[in-house]
Amino acid sequence: MIKPVIKINKFCVVLLGICVLLLLPAVARAATLYFSPSSGSYAIGNNIPVGIFVSSADQAMNAASGIVSFPPDKLEVTSLSKDGSIIALWVRETTFSNTLGTINFEGIVLNPGFTGASGKIITANFKVKAAGIAPISFSSGSVLANDGKGTNILASLGSASFSLGEQITPEVETPSVVVGAPAAPKISSPTHPNSEKWYSNNDPKFTWKVPEDVTRVRLLVGHNPVVVPTVSYSEPISEKQLEDLADEVWYFHCQLQNKFGWGGVSHFKFQIDTTPPLPFEIEVKEGKETTNPQPTLVFEATDEMSGIDYYEVKIDQEPSIKIKEKEYKTPVQTFGIHTIIVKAVDKAGNETLAMTEINILAIETPVITDYPKTLLPGANLLIKGTAAIENKIELYIQKENEESKVDETESDKQGKWSYIGTESLREGIYKVWAQSVNFLGARSKPSEKVTIQVSPPAFIKIGKLAIDYLTTIILLLVLILAIVLGIIWAWQKIIKRKKRLRKEITEAEKALYIAFKTLKEETKEQIAKLDGQSDLNEREKEISDELKRALKISEKFIGKEIKDIEKEIH
Repeated sequence: MIKPVIKINKFCVVLLGICVLLLLPAVARAATLYFSPSSGSYAIGNNIPVGIFVSSADQAMNAASGIVSFPPDKLEVTSLSKDGSIIALWVRETTFSNTLGTINFEGIVLNPGFTGASGKIITANFKVKAAGIAPISFSSGSVLANDGKGTNILASLGSASFSLGEQITPEVETPSVVVGAPAAPKISSPTHPNSEKWYSNNDPKFTWKVPEDVTRVRLLVGHNPVVVPTVSYSEPISEKQLEDLADEVWYFHCQLQNKFGWGGVSHFKFQIDTTPPLPFEIEVKEGKETTNPQPTLVFEATDEMSGIDYYEVKIDQEPSIKIKEKEYKTPVQTFGIHTIIVKAVDKAGNETLAMTEINILAIETPVITDYPKTLLPGANLLIKGTAAIENKIELYIQKENEESKVDETESDKQGKWSYIGTESLREGIYKVWAQSVNFLGARSKPSEKVTIQVSPPAFIKIGKLAIDYLTTIILLLVLILAIVLGIIWAWQKIIKRKKRLRKEITEAEKALYIAFKTLKEETKEQIAKLDGQSDLNEREKEISDELKRALKISEKFIGKEIKDIEKEIH
């Protein structure tokens, strides 16, 4: 009796173990990956934000990965958002391909993991490209338990399907259901006037006209293009200000009522995007240090909502250039460091900046090897040098205190170059230097400056005799000195002669004066004798008077002549 019981007990244990093994997978594999929303109708051009979620209500999970497939001919991913994600550590960055129609994600939830029905992993923002049915599904996926073993607890993979139609017109007037009811009002917006444009203003305002017989108004704002509004206003308002709406494509609906009933419904589409494009980087195809003076910049920004409208490229202090492309070949840049700023602007006008620096390296500097240190006016300038092979050589010639003139030549296959001036140089001192320019337009640093003096020759030629200027100047100085000395000698002779003449005249004057004085006294004496006689006849009186007159005239003449001689002497 005992043995059969033992056998039965063993059988029961085995059966119980089998049951446990069968039940364990059902308990452990309890996680699901799914999409939300999983369906809906959208027009071409609309954006569809689709969240990728995990559900693990019975057991904590700490890792999830997957590959999502979508039809690239009907949908394109504009961005992937991690906002609100339960993933704290990404094993690899989320990526997408609009060519292959795939989205890849893989991340970890930190201890104690996640337990719940709706754990958001990422949000994929799709843009509708074409009409049709767009299925979205998981090509593969995994959800790992937070059990220290990495047990895959994924039980099922969800899917989604969206109906894509033609573009909805901004306004749809719904015909009145009740005869006599108001027509659908014409909605306008001072803040968002164009339904197809994006705006960064998330406080839209709408206005419409209210006829006198209208008694009530119904409004509604949401994501459905066509819907009957449900929010009723007993006072027939004619405008509505909304505030702090999320970035999305929205529709504003309005309906009026009079005594006959509710009229037609108007629908107004508006688009809001307040978020700037995602950060991006600028790459340089040739590298950030290059001798190419026209490097190509590569950049690509993404915008989760409205998309990138254009880029603005600014180099140093130059005016910015607006472009649509994601590549830009810069104008020729001089050697040195240049600051580059690229601004990505989305369709709502939001901006994100990226900045980098490039270092344009100088090519080999040319060397001036032969040049004349002095040159005659009118002579041709000849300069020789070396540089990189087959480069253009720019030669700068600068006269003191004047702007430099530029002329060109080329280096040959051995790197040698020469230059013969085409214009005569005027007298003066010149500085000369050279720069190389290769076929790409890359430039070298300036060479060392050399000095050339242009001046007349240092000699003159008289017949066959050449006399240098120094000798000529000395001879002229000697001649001038001789003339000066001759003038001084002649002047001294004249002064001496004057002194001798003055002495002789003085002696003559004294002798004459004595003689004249004697004669005068004698004459006066004779006249006095005559004047003392009373018996003078008429002839004798006349002679006496004549002598007196002669004496006066002689005194006057002799005195004047002596004074004239003295003036000439002095």
